[in-house]
Amino acid sequence: MKAIIQRVAKASVTVGEDQISSIGRGLCVLLGISVEDTQKDMEYMVRKILNLRLFEDENGKHWCKSVMDKQYEILFISQFTLQCVLKGNKPDFHLAMGAEQSETYYTNFLQHVRKAYSPDLVKDGKFGAFMQVHIQNDGPVTIELESPTGLSDPRQLTKLEKQQQRKEKTRTKVPSEYTKEKSSSRSKDDPSASSGADGDVSSEREP
Repeated sequence: MKAIIQRVAKASVTVGEDQISSIGRGLCVLLGISVEDTQKDMEYMVRKILNLRLFEDENGKHWCKSVMDKQYEILFISQFTLQCVLKGNKPDFHLAMGAEQSETYYTNFLQHVRKAYSPDLVKDGKFGAFMQVHIQNDGPVTIELESPTGLSDPRQLTKLEKQQQRKEKTRTKVPSEYTKEKSSSRSKDDPSASSGADGDVSSEREP
């Protein structure tokens, strides 16, 4: 799961001419759900979002208080395009969870946030709709967050990442072959570098 977390002075979301939600000072979170996301990813992201210290304390000291500490609002927006993988210049979204499954997951995610925080302070847009999101970023402060499963599980590497790994392995082989050729050339030019395969060593041992 990926999230773009923005500290805002205010934010709102509209669908067509209708305003769906709005908040004052707090966080606006764009959330991208992966096809591999589990309950563990959900719990991690909820905990991190609610506890990130992005606000100042009563003395004006920065990075001391979380959204929960300040009792500010949060606006969540479902954003499947965060799971984009570029194929050339074309975005591909095969890593994003399918619409029906992700709607259920997203609904459960919001319930989890409201249970851990305050239901009245948690707002969201309209899942699957074409939305206009209005954000007045405060700072600006923008944090990119990703659940650890997506970062550490090798099975979740994209095809492009695997291709990049193969390219890197190919590059490491090139110096090795070059070294072999250079070593072979040196042996031919320098008789003293002989390995003994041509009988030089055995002849030296004869009386």
